[in-house]
Amino acid sequence: PLLCAGITCYSPFKKHGVKAGDKIGVIGLGGLGHMAVKIGAAMGCDVTVLTTSAAKKDLAMSLGASRVIISTDAESMKSAARSLNFIYNSIAFDHDVQQYL
Repeated sequence: PLLCAGITCYSPFKKHGVKAGDKIGVIGLGGLGHMAVKIGAAMGCDVTVLTTSAAKKDLAMSLGASRVIISTDAESMKSAARSLNFIYNSIAFDHDVQQYL
């Protein structure tokens, strides 16, 4: 998993200049999302996970996330607006990304 998922996550972080202290968002906490949280935390980033599932909060925190936002909660999404330097979208199916921007 480190080679394929690892480079899939790390490459855009590096390409877009993500660095220690940056506030990054990870949309989705599946396979790539897991790896993105771990890599972001290891790089010294403040990692926020955006997920539809409140049940994934403990997992996200154990992987290194600083906070979790439930994306179906409009008030939480509104309070997080414009708080991230970089957003990594790990959702592999067609969906509306506008709510995250």
